[in-house]
Amino acid sequence: MRRITALALGTSALALAAGAALAQGAAPPDLVEKGRYLATAGDCVACHTAPGGKPYAGGLYINFPGGIGKLSTPNITPDKETGIGAWSDDEFKRAMHEGITRSGSYLYPAFPFPWYTRMTDDDVRAIKAYLFSLEPINAPRKPADIAFPFSIREGLLAWRLAFFTAGRFEPDPKATEQVNRGAYLVGGPGHCGACHNGSKLVGASQWSGYLEGGSIDGWYAPNLSGDDKEGLGLWSEDQLFTYLKTGAAPGRAGVVAGPMRQVIEESLSKMSDGDVRAIAAYLKTLAPKPTYTPDVRSEFKSASTAPGADTYLNRCVACHRPDGQGMPGAIPPLAGNGAVLAKGPETVIRVILGGLDAKGDYAAMPAVGVGMTDAEIAAVTNYVRQTFGNEAPPTAEPGQVAALRAETQTMLAGNAACETVSDPTLAEALKQADAAGQLKDIKAEQMLPRIATLLPAIRQAAPQAGSAALVNGLTATFCQVADRKTVGLDWSTALGTFAGVVYGQLKNPSRVDK
Repeated sequence: MRRITALALGTSALALAAGAALAQGAAPPDLVEKGRYLATAGDCVACHTAPGGKPYAGGLYINFPGGIGKLSTPNITPDKETGIGAWSDDEFKRAMHEGITRSGSYLYPAFPFPWYTRMTDDDVRAIKAYLFSLEPINAPRKPADIAFPFSIREGLLAWRLAFFTAGRFEPDPKATEQVNRGAYLVGGPGHCGACHNGSKLVGASQWSGYLEGGSIDGWYAPNLSGDDKEGLGLWSEDQLFTYLKTGAAPGRAGVVAGPMRQVIEESLSKMSDGDVRAIAAYLKTLAPKPTYTPDVRSEFKSASTAPGADTYLNRCVACHRPDGQGMPGAIPPLAGNGAVLAKGPETVIRVILGGLDAKGDYAAMPAVGVGMTDAEIAAVTNYVRQTFGNEAPPTAEPGQVAALRAETQTMLAGNAACETVSDPTLAEALKQADAAGQLKDIKAEQMLPRIATLLPAIRQAAPQAGSAALVNGLTATFCQVADRKTVGLDWSTALGTFAGVVYGQLKNPSRVDK
């Protein structure tokens, strides 16, 4: 799947430039399995796999905040020349717990050792055992591009003295075992604060704005505190559990967007129900931490004449409805939506620009922003943040939209590579139904009858595939094979229309005349 650069600061792997021990024989299978699970909990593969590269061989470039520069993630397979195959147990543990490399230099805090320092020695040892069970891959590290003086690692000493304290996790004696387990996962292997803390430059220190939300690489990681408006105060523990496992939750506005989609798909969805419930239980203990004062500015008091109202009427109202309530079970509401209520508007802007794949029972969102001006997107973003009962700051500006437009590349926007179908059963079902052949020369007016013909055979061959998988799989196939000139629509509109037709046919097949 897509590798998103924003993950680099928030979901980087559990072992970065450090390394693992030189194995003295094969590790016990149960230790390797434990390490595999912990590596999944930390989503190691997300950062240590370059686009199109081999898992854990590194090569993904990380962008530092503030335009400081970028560096590539290292190879963490047990290759002795270019990977971590020559590292000892103590060297690996020092990197994880202290942020110091084998040579004694300091690791950049883009590697979240301020969180991994809380992990137990046994868990660190298990991760090493798993990494050493992987196939060695010879993959030299790509050069870094970091501005002076930040390129001098010795200068990190000042940062460490100010913001880093080594130490293991200490359970709260007043909390339940479940809550303590969740706190360990959130503050250790999960390193949630690397994205969700208010400040990204002070690690896990007391000045970090713990889990109060903040901007990261062009997205806004939401507030996870107990605040009723911005945070999780109105969520039930069951809703939060379902959201963390699937990316959507009944009764809650919105679906997962941005880098968190990859976290759920590659990490949280593969963790045990008990651990994800523990995370939910811990998050529900957090006190409210509002980061802005809710308010509706005078120009937005009348929704029909407010700035952005015309754009909403022309571009959004058909799906999200005049009252912003969407369509239950199909289109997420904007009223009370966590992304809309966040302190920063980045995620709303990015979704308008890039669209969203289908998720759970929700339809895909087309990349409507491709055909909109920067001013229109800024205006409608502020509009939805100030109407429908929402009272988030209307701070979106055309210049911000322009910058995010340059960074937003998605299949639905038509400016990124077509996605692939990762489920082998669904991929085989699409092949057996000759989906590629049926969609190769399709015109816009032929979408409905072709899809109506394809879907029964695909569903019979892949009965486990949910509606989102079918929408996304068929749309990816259409993207790969369709003749862009023949389809008769601009490409982003064609992709959004096709995804919508697939979803509509899944939910209401009676629309097609037999």
